Amino acid sequence: MSDELKGRAAIVTGASQGLGLAIAQAYVRAGARVAICARDAKALEEAAAVILSEAKDPSATGDPSATNEAGPSPSSRLRMTVLAEACDVSNEADVNRFTDHVLAEFGRVDILVNNAGVYGPLGPIDSVDWREWVRAIDINLHGSILFCRALLPHFKRQRYGKIIQLSGGGATNPLPRISAYAASKAAIVRFAETLAEEVKELGIDVNSIAPGALNTRLLDEALAAGPAAVGESFYQKLLKQKESGGAGLEPGAELAVFLASAASDGITGKLISAVWDPWREFPQHSDDLRNSDIYTLRRIVPKDRGLGWGVD
Repeated sequence: MSDELKGRAAIVTGASQGLGLAIAQAYVRAGARVAICARDAKALEEAAAVILSEAKDPSATGDPSATNEAGPSPSSRLRMTVLAEACDVSNEADVNRFTDHVLAEFGRVDILVNNAGVYGPLGPIDSVDWREWVRAIDINLHGSILFCRALLPHFKRQRYGKIIQLSGGGATNPLPRISAYAASKAAIVRFAETLAEEVKELGIDVNSIAPGALNTRLLDEALAAGPAAVGESFYQKLLKQKESGGAGLEPGAELAVFLASAASDGITGKLISAVWDPWREFPQHSDDLRNSDIYTLRRIVPKDRGLGWGVD
């Protein structure tokens, strides 16, 4: 338990399982209230119970209101820590309704984690179901942007906010036969970089997390599809990842706590690897990070690889 996020409130999408659930748990352990959403209401209810099992009774924090005999019971206060509600992130009406409900219940939101995502159809682009391909873009890309649009007026009014986008290997590497996922992840990282520039004078930080190779339902879906859909080499890579256990959920959740905390204020517009980048040292290098394109998507030219051609 820590108090890094004490007094803060967060929305975490796609939090019924996997990394989204791990981030929500880490936020509650760090003292935050969390609102979680996903499409499966039953899975959300189970996730909320898991999160609440780790939540602290506010009466243990020294909050005078928590010890008021006329106030809510400890169990009621704990329930106030977690709000769970079904929401389709690609549906604008759903997103606005959920956001309004959270603001009404919590009074404020400080952190948005856009975690909801799908692989989409697996296979060559000319043979996959086009509607499913577009659906993946709607969830991964449009869903993240819709939540940003819904919360930005609130963040701008309070002149503070943390937007955290979950990226993945598709943002920085080609992923043959998983094109909807790859395209959407690259697009959302560039959107995050662009939004960061739009709002950097308003106390709003926008960053993307590459959590590493995770053994989640997406991995299971790709393995179930088989080598004919995802390609033999990628299938073998996934098998090895499954056997090794992958990167684990903890690094991504820990980085999400850092990016949601005051320790990361002013760090914005970055794509950060939870596993490989020295993000715990970032506060010592804040000027370097603010004044450079370190940890961003950029084009590589011949001289970047030590070649002499292509230079005027």
